[in-house]
Amino acid sequence: MSAHFQHSEHEETAVDPVNVSVIYYSATGTVHALAQAVAEGAEKAGATVRLRKVAETAPDAAISANPAWVEHRAATADVAEATHDDLAWADAVLFGTPSRFGNPASQLRAFIDTTGPLWFAGKIAGKVFSAFTASNTAHGGQESTILALSNTFYHWGGIIVPPGYTDPIQFQSGNPYGTSHVANDGAPGEVALQAARHQARRVVDTAAALKAGRGEL
Repeated sequence: MSAHFQHSEHEETAVDPVNVSVIYYSATGTVHALAQAVAEGAEKAGATVRLRKVAETAPDAAISANPAWVEHRAATADVAEATHDDLAWADAVLFGTPSRFGNPASQLRAFIDTTGPLWFAGKIAGKVFSAFTASNTAHGGQESTILALSNTFYHWGGIIVPPGYTDPIQFQSGNPYGTSHVANDGAPGEVALQAARHQARRVVDTAAALKAGRGEL
């Protein structure tokens, strides 16, 4: 099996930078680590980036029963919560979520379910979207979670950009739908983090091409 890859370094131009929102939910830190790598990859590709978490909706009793959950909530207290403006502002959005029985976490869904006014006003259509995830076990619903988020992107009229097998790192990470990680293996390692950065670069490159093309219309 052979594959051909084309690599290009980001070049500074007079075109306005791409605006990227990285919107995620993370209970104990795995998806947060992926989100940070995504934000880093987008910034290195020349984008202006907003890293945003969605509001926590779980009851305090559930959170306090898990020390790692308590610790992560405290450690990320300074991360701003996502708002509708983060969607309206962005040219591209990458959503991150743990897999919950093969679906996005309810916390992320709760945020998405408030976006009807933006959709109705046409303020989401035509943006670039991509997704990443983590599950506790291998094959624990990672692909179906990303596919479930894609259903929303279809309704929004979004342009879905997956990483595919467009870089050698994808043959190591193994998920063409979006970056994913098995949390029971520990914190995301360099393969997952590199895959996250690549996914972000691919999203930025696509959004930049779209933005430049629309500017010429």
